[in-house]
Amino acid sequence: MYRILIKPFFDYLFTLLLLFIFLPLLILLTILLYINNDGKPFFFQQRGGKGQSIFKIIKFRTMNDKKDINGQLLPDGERLTKLGALVRKTSFDELPQLFNILKGEMSLVGPRPLTAVYLDIYDDFQKQRHNVKPGITGWAQVNGRNNLSWSQKFKLDVWYVENSNFFLDLRIFLLTMVKFFKFSDVNMDGQATAVAFNGKN
Repeated sequence: MYRILIKPFFDYLFTLLLLFIFLPLLILLTILLYINNDGKPFFFQQRGGKGQSIFKIIKFRTMNDKKDINGQLLPDGERLTKLGALVRKTSFDELPQLFNILKGEMSLVGPRPLTAVYLDIYDDFQKQRHNVKPGITGWAQVNGRNNLSWSQKFKLDVWYVENSNFFLDLRIFLLTMVKFFKFSDVNMDGQATAVAFNGKN
């Protein structure tokens, strides 16, 4: 009952409320990032959703497309712009995902949607994270986020899937607000982005 009716209702209700609150910021960041990223304020990527379906996530673009002399993209740390670093540190890059929620592809709370290229290398245990809709925030995010190993993240994701309920979601949402204002656990120490999953790490 909670997952089928109550949670989707609260997702839409709070998403509309958050869009109303953050609309001026969304507009401002879109303009600034449009200027900063040569007319490309948004980042789109295929991610794994519920039932291992694939959808296109939308985030604010925090890195440019600069390449080396061989035409290869520079390392993430070199492409992360100053404005992008600020947007990422504040987690404002996640705000456009509110539109993914309105489209029914995501939830406010759930396992983070990972790139679709990982779908073919999950084991049976890891695949369980796709038994629910992915979320903007989740149990792994409030328990370490990118400072966790992949094994730890998957264990937390599957634990959430097996134990999700209204009070757990509320707890995660409130803990997310605390981390939001502390700017904590955004990236692994010394790295611009999280380490890619290779099926083992």
